[in-house]
Amino acid sequence: MGEMEEVDVDHITTDIQSQKCPMVCESASHHATIDRENNPLTGPVFKNPVCKVYRFQTVDSKWMLVREQMEECTLSFSIPKQLLSLYIQEDMRRLQDLRELGELSPHWDNLRKEVMTRYGGIVSSYQETLAELDKITGRSFKPSCCKAQKSLEFIPINLHTQRMRVTCPRKTDASYDIITVGAPAAHFQGFKCGGLQRLLSRYEADKKSFSTAYQCIYYSPQHTAKAQEVLSTMSLLQPHISSLADQLLKASQEHSSSGLRDSLKNLSDKTEQFVHTLKDELVKSALLALHAARPGYVSKNQKQTPLQGGQHQGHIQQSSDQNQSPVQGLPGHSPATPATESTVVCNNVEPLQTTTAGEGGTLPAKQDSIPHHKEYDEEEWDREWANVAKCLNCVIAMVDKLLDEDNNKQEPVPEQHLADVITSHNPGDWREQLRPLVTRLKECVAEVVEKAKKAMSFVLLQEAACSIPQGFLLQQRRDVVFSQALAALACGFVMRLYAGMQDKGFLRQLHLVGLVAQFESLLSTYSEEIGMLEDMEVGISDLQRVTFQITEAKTDDLSDLQPSVCGRRDHFTVEVPLPRLVFQTLPEEIKEGKPLRVFPVLFNVGINEQQTIAERFGDISLQERINQKNFEMLEAYYKSLSEKVPLECLPCFQTQTDIKELLETLGQNVVTKKRKNVEILWIAGTICRRLNGIRFTSCKSAKDRTSMSVTLEQCALLRDEHQLSKDFFIRALDCMRSRLTQGDIGQWEDPEAGSVTESKPASRHFYPIALLLVSSHLLVVWLILSLVFLLAKYQ
Repeated sequence: MGEMEEVDVDHITTDIQSQKCPMVCESASHHATIDRENNPLTGPVFKNPVCKVYRFQTVDSKWMLVREQMEECTLSFSIPKQLLSLYIQEDMRRLQDLRELGELSPHWDNLRKEVMTRYGGIVSSYQETLAELDKITGRSFKPSCCKAQKSLEFIPINLHTQRMRVTCPRKTDASYDIITVGAPAAHFQGFKCGGLQRLLSRYEADKKSFSTAYQCIYYSPQHTAKAQEVLSTMSLLQPHISSLADQLLKASQEHSSSGLRDSLKNLSDKTEQFVHTLKDELVKSALLALHAARPGYVSKNQKQTPLQGGQHQGHIQQSSDQNQSPVQGLPGHSPATPATESTVVCNNVEPLQTTTAGEGGTLPAKQDSIPHHKEYDEEEWDREWANVAKCLNCVIAMVDKLLDEDNNKQEPVPEQHLADVITSHNPGDWREQLRPLVTRLKECVAEVVEKAKKAMSFVLLQEAACSIPQGFLLQQRRDVVFSQALAALACGFVMRLYAGMQDKGFLRQLHLVGLVAQFESLLSTYSEEIGMLEDMEVGISDLQRVTFQITEAKTDDLSDLQPSVCGRRDHFTVEVPLPRLVFQTLPEEIKEGKPLRVFPVLFNVGINEQQTIAERFGDISLQERINQKNFEMLEAYYKSLSEKVPLECLPCFQTQTDIKELLETLGQNVVTKKRKNVEILWIAGTICRRLNGIRFTSCKSAKDRTSMSVTLEQCALLRDEHQLSKDFFIRALDCMRSRLTQGDIGQWEDPEAGSVTESKPASRHFYPIALLLVSSHLLVVWLILSLVFLLAKYQ
């Protein structure tokens, strides 16, 4: 399916009455391809269309026209290349943060060097891969024969779009889209030890023992995620607060009361969000741990009498015993100093200083904002983030005072003296009174960011040290799988967006709730395909960290209409630019840049002979767990959708089965113990279409199993929605599963072989999968009959 050849054949007209298979076949002509690539809503993303056109009879003896069009997607390469660049930037920032931690004790400094070496290796590897991808030109998809090639491991396998457009006498034209792609998996790294889901579970279980071996503090995945979130939030809010503060000063210089109020409101909101982020206990405990890792602390404690300390798990908890230091029991450090001695050597932390390090510079040890040789005051951090709030309150009070004074001066002034009053005001008064307070606010924010950034970097250092070397390998594997999954999702989102630009209900659903993206997987739960499914499960789940944003393109040039990715591993945003005229037709919420969510769900049912073995002699619990978990997610999405969007916004189908009833049926099938229960895939696919969702179909390489599934689904849609005659169902299936037309074509191009082969059979037939799913015995009979048929044919 994914690697169907492009046949350069012009439109063939046939006498319908004289044909055994009523099919008209065409491929995209050269001129049609050029026109499509110049289309601003298709050219930037989709290319190289391959088309087939059929005519089938309906139940009332009318004829419907069916057009199949398969296209390649340029996002197969552009999205992974952008992701690689973002991975490199993020890891290089992590290296810089580790360098800026300042002076550490020998133990922690050695761990830092080892972690930096690992990050350097990842950056070097990704840079090499990106350089190799930049050399590739002209190709827009990765064939299955290259799935284990290292330089292409970030590229999805056989990513293609499939659109079936139906024209029939008694119904308006309808289109049905589906994206076919090989299962997102790390084929180059292999599946000897399983896939991501199993490896991550085993890694988290072993992580505590790693922390003991490396004398690190163990942080749970929740704490690590929180540290990354704090870093990300600070990196976004600090420049935003600085920009809003400058806007406030500009409004004060212009003597604009309304501008002053608006700027102050925005500044207050962002600063309050900033302070709320810093109040987290993880930041406070990490600062304490970082202080304990300084060489001054270690050298001082080595002179003290050892005390009994406990194993530290999670982030540091304050001791209720006043005779113990709060850092008692830190692994890798000497026991704590008694509080009586601490009071002698403790120096009060000086008030916040106004000077900060230069941008991108590394502070010398003597200027480090966290004291090395002082006993750490736990309340100091609370005072520092509270100072930010106090500075904001000072700014608010000053603005209120200026506005009140302005109102009092203007109220009693007669109209004839208004000009004199205006000229008597000094426009610089407001700015001069606000500037010291605003400057102080920006300085406090910068100083707090510096400390919190080092504290969170220290948390991530310990997490990375506990991860050596397995954690880094898992991160690389996760990056690979996510890259493939995101490329497929971006392709599906863009295709669905282009198709729904005129649908007001769809656009309303898009910005109010988001779209469901349903991945249909046909992988077996046997042998290495278990590892592929485990990779795919984590990769699809990671897509929850992705949002989309629709922007107005700078120009209508095709290069400016290419989707782009920004963000970091904990959250990515895909920006989809649209031409100006198209962008202006969108709802205001979308035009204002509202993030658009996608809800990925995965359903898997193995259908091949390996699944027969797994069901009889193996374990299918992985498949059952995946289906149950994702059914619950799909049910939650529908509940949210029904609360926010009228059901009239959803598309209408001939089959009037209620969506709620379909969900109940799906839930029953998910828990039913039944071999090769393809009803799960049928119902999930139907629900997805009814919910305006995005449909994906995958197997190992997006070829044989995928093609049989897609063609069977298309014929079922023709039967259920367009009254395809029962007598024509199998014939339609045969036509769609034929690799070539039934004309006199003597040669065809095989994309996998990369050459033109002559004297090939006119048709390569895929037998209806519905028969094979009835029983495993029929599968054996089919294999035997196929072998006999091939022997007889080539004798």
